[in-house]
Amino acid sequence: MSLKPFQNILMQAVDTVLPPRCVVTGERVDEQGMLAPEAWGALEFISDPLCDQCGFPFDFEVEEGSLCASCLDHPPPFECARAALKYNETSRDLVLGFKHGDQTHVARAFVPWLEKAGAPFWEEADLLIPVPLHRWRLLRRRYNQAALIAQALSKRTGIPADVGVLQRVRATPVQGHLHAGERHKNVKKAFGLHPDKKDALKGKTLILIDDVYTTGATVKECTKTLLKGGAAKVHILTLTRVVREGFGG
Repeated sequence: MSLKPFQNILMQAVDTVLPPRCVVTGERVDEQGMLAPEAWGALEFISDPLCDQCGFPFDFEVEEGSLCASCLDHPPPFECARAALKYNETSRDLVLGFKHGDQTHVARAFVPWLEKAGAPFWEEADLLIPVPLHRWRLLRRRYNQAALIAQALSKRTGIPADVGVLQRVRATPVQGHLHAGERHKNVKKAFGLHPDKKDALKGKTLILIDDVYTTGATVKECTKTLLKGGAAKVHILTLTRVVREGFGG
């Protein structure tokens, strides 16, 4: 017997006791994970024109296939990176509520945004790989936000998600207060592969999933580990991207 009818009844009961609210504004909404119109209107979705490799949004028209200055000077190890939203005050509140506020239900709202942003990747992708948390941080937070996104995307796209193949083998300080050079140093050799899953990567095209792309230090270090482990190529897909003037991949 299917459990879905019982799950629907349970969700309705929960919504009656705890009415669904927008995670940004706190306003009542129709379903868990929905955003209030005010919050929706404040989101900045990323669209063309973009750097063809790192996905940095240009504020002027460029030729197809153009690269930003950063990718020209320091080509990243990944194939392409894309993000759904610019990191602004509204998307920051969305991410922080999801990441630190136990508002895990909002992950399903992200799926259509990420599905559109990652459209160039889906056809050739073999696996979705979330950026991992160190076990001590995972114990404190109780969930990995990148893994929740990857699992939600897997259900939507049919591409398997493997949350255990990439591991954070060294605990690192939080990156929020560090500048670009410090961030790269902070995550250097911080990742490894699960010894029982190395064969799962050989020759595969991977999509690495995370919530925020700031300088790219974390996803670049993860990409190096995955390529060293035998992956054919790695794409990056994040919910948000920090966009600073004159700043690329």
